[in-house]
Amino acid sequence: MTEAAGRGAPVSPDPVVLELLGRASAWLAQDPDGETRAELSGLIAEAAAGGETSIAELHDRFDTRLAFGTAGLRGAIAAGSNRMNRVLVSQAAAGIAAHLLEKAGDGEVPSVVIGYDGRKNSWVFATDSAEIFAGAGIRAVLMPRMLPTPLVAFAVRELGLSAGVMVTASHNPPLDNGYKVYLGGADEGSQIVSPSDEEISAHILRVAREMTVPELARSSEYETAPESLIDAYIAKTAAVGWLPPSEIGAQPRVVYTAMHGVGWQTFAAVLGRAGFIEPDVVEAQIHPDPVFPTVAFPNPEEPGALDLAYATARTEGAHLIIANDPDADRLGIAIPDAGNAEGYRRLTGNEVGALLGWRAAELYTASASGVAAGDAAGDAAAVELAGPPTAATEVAAPATLACSVVSSPALAAVAAAYGLRFRETLTGFKWVSRVPGLIFGYEEALGYLVNPETVRDKDGISAAVAFLSLASDLAVDGFTIADQLDNFSERFGHFGSAQVSLRVTELSRIGALMQHLRTTPPNEIGGIAVASIEDLSHGSAELPPSDILRIRTIDGSRIMVRPSGTEPKLKVYIDVSSDSGTLQERKASVAARLAALETGMRELVS
Repeated sequence: MTEAAGRGAPVSPDPVVLELLGRASAWLAQDPDGETRAELSGLIAEAAAGGETSIAELHDRFDTRLAFGTAGLRGAIAAGSNRMNRVLVSQAAAGIAAHLLEKAGDGEVPSVVIGYDGRKNSWVFATDSAEIFAGAGIRAVLMPRMLPTPLVAFAVRELGLSAGVMVTASHNPPLDNGYKVYLGGADEGSQIVSPSDEEISAHILRVAREMTVPELARSSEYETAPESLIDAYIAKTAAVGWLPPSEIGAQPRVVYTAMHGVGWQTFAAVLGRAGFIEPDVVEAQIHPDPVFPTVAFPNPEEPGALDLAYATARTEGAHLIIANDPDADRLGIAIPDAGNAEGYRRLTGNEVGALLGWRAAELYTASASGVAAGDAAGDAAAVELAGPPTAATEVAAPATLACSVVSSPALAAVAAAYGLRFRETLTGFKWVSRVPGLIFGYEEALGYLVNPETVRDKDGISAAVAFLSLASDLAVDGFTIADQLDNFSERFGHFGSAQVSLRVTELSRIGALMQHLRTTPPNEIGGIAVASIEDLSHGSAELPPSDILRIRTIDGSRIMVRPSGTEPKLKVYIDVSSDSGTLQERKASVAARLAALETGMRELVS
């Protein structure tokens, strides 16, 4: 900063700064939000006076923009093209509207449902979107209140709409928000995939280039979704885990946390409809709160996120902890564990996925054979089918279990044992949900799809009901979830997984590390010889090209290496299994090899 600038006197910015100030001022002129206008006005004034920090901040906000992709939009709430705000959301809504109108047939009026969670500005962004959709001549249906993300995916199919928009940042930090898009018709309410994302992005960029926000047509003639829509979701989701009267007394004691999100009201209604006793709740986290005061990062996977749930569970003597993330599309589970300082341990996404996959296979097989009751674990748990049929029983053959390519091979073992088809997909639920014949799908990041004929996206509420139903089935015969995990290991083999995440400040380092592994592949990892390395950037028999390396070692273990799609991280997924020896021998073998491979991979990518 110059001496004059330091005294607060005006300076003459260089041409680059002048151009930057011009872009920021143009943005300011169309911003309808008083809070972001005030914030941006201050930054512009400080930058015009030569403030280096403010100039750098404006560069960060305006030198690029949040890219619209298959995950929609997501970022911190603030002014600027590289942030989430009313200008960006209005441009996105206008771009999506243009895409829907372009794809509509002659005489067809496109339609879209808009949902929102409890985050800051979610209702504002949703209302802006509804008005812009309606102004463009599209039938717009706004959800009646803040609701979980899965209800938007459900509404697209239930109402036969062209698309759906959900305003949420899921489990991101408190100051973030986002914009997720679903498509109807042949997409059946799944999240968008290519080329739809590129087509929508092109329209958004055209709108941003050619029009200002005040010039976008708006209308208040949008609809509000009826309560009957929510009732239909509750009824169909309750059918996933309908509890026979004979099992009511055997329900485990449950603690539930909504993680300051929107899951509780809907989850409670589903439990009531399904016949379950209402769980004890983590009072400090049960209601929506955009500040997320009790968690630094509202994600059940994050260290410390379940601390209040553990404390409540210890007080109540709970047998099971159920956690949804803030928009309730993910599910976290914890069970008692005397060897853990908290008294409980959170199950990995792979453990939950394996148990839910086994349950789905058993239910489907029993239904297909006309058997009224199935044995889920060699007389360990009787699965009653005496209630409403699950959606899984309605899927036409070939019935398929599916998971993302970085999830555990355990699900493949279940599929093989039951004679079902198994499919791996690229990471992202937009791929899992599109697998033909799907009866169950999951990804290790706590996403599960247990009722694909109702919702074509991960759904933390239906998954929670399914898991609670499993726990109740087990309790009838005096077994626990921990017992069922052991039963799984004895029947299908013991599977263990671990992750290594390397966060970087320079994204180029991730590319350099991937290139190094490709050009100088390791011969051994953690003392275990490498058998093969498959570069999936060229695709495979079932997978399109993706920046992933799949490493297999001579002991049958698998290591997946890929850049994160949402964060500046290199991610490593390690999966080890054993089906030899006693249960304890299997566990010991997996633990030792998992530790060796984790140490070896940390050394390789550090």
